[in-house]
Amino acid sequence: MNKILNFFAKHMNKLAVLLVVILALFPLFFNSSYVLRIVTICMMYVMIALSLNLLTGFLGLMTMGHAAFWGIGAYAAAILSTRAGFGMGTCMFAAAIAAGLFSLLLGLPTLRLKGYYLTVVTLGFCEIIRLVEMNSMELTRGPLGIAGIPSPNLFGFRFNSNRSVFYVMLVLVVVSALIIHSIVHSRIGLAIMSIREDDLAASTMGVNVFLYKIMVFIISSMIVGVAGAFYAHYINFIDPSSFTTAASMDMLIMAILGGLGSIPGTILGASILTILPETIRAMAQYRNLAYGIIIVILMMAKPDGILGNVNFKYIKQRLTLNKTEAKVGERKDE
Repeated sequence: MNKILNFFAKHMNKLAVLLVVILALFPLFFNSSYVLRIVTICMMYVMIALSLNLLTGFLGLMTMGHAAFWGIGAYAAAILSTRAGFGMGTCMFAAAIAAGLFSLLLGLPTLRLKGYYLTVVTLGFCEIIRLVEMNSMELTRGPLGIAGIPSPNLFGFRFNSNRSVFYVMLVLVVVSALIIHSIVHSRIGLAIMSIREDDLAASTMGVNVFLYKIMVFIISSMIVGVAGAFYAHYINFIDPSSFTTAASMDMLIMAILGGLGSIPGTILGASILTILPETIRAMAQYRNLAYGIIIVILMMAKPDGILGNVNFKYIKQRLTLNKTEAKVGERKDE
């Protein structure tokens, strides 16, 4: 197992590029609409889980209302596209702004508090947003939902085929992963991880705890808002039943299963929990039971998540140090 982790740590960047290349070639070898649709949805959930892991895994803020921002992004895109005729690019930008604004308004009074206040507040916020979506007939059409949302389109070009939509989602998830990777492996990343470990000590060392919390909260919400806009244009129909507390729980389980604070783990966890239900669809009456048993076994075997306690950066640094020490030892022997 150590050899496998060492290999992944040593070649992480190359493997990431290889994964993107494989995904880029995937539609050329698999023309099935069903398969392409499942992988496209899987990448969307990877994007959502990555945004949540930035907030929960790296910053340490537990939230139970991520689906609310997903819904805000979806409804913003749906309303603008169906009533104002805007394209998907504009709708995605507006969805990000709308989700970011709501997270700012929610975070300003709550992120100064400690403990599980944010968890409780986001739980209530998710339910409030769902009720607004359910009862605001003039704006959201309530339980009837919004139909006739245009298919993904950018710069006047409409992506009608499953293959073209697949590539749109691939670009979105790669950009999101790069943004989160850049944040985590920067001075900002060091600051937010210090807040996760001990916010009082971080504050003593000069870290503006509240500023970093609100900043990460907004970035996380904006990313999931963009995912919501894509979802609206991809499905062509949205209603309040998609953006519930249960959906927030599913997102959180994806991040926890893969490993909080691990980008590769998040990708793995979201992929497993998106594809697994489809692979056991034939066992319709036993699917939820099998799904639950697998999750329980995995969490009992790896309570920190599949890659939650694996620090690839540390492993790579250790390998580099061992290699340097070995070279120094060889020179001394000579």
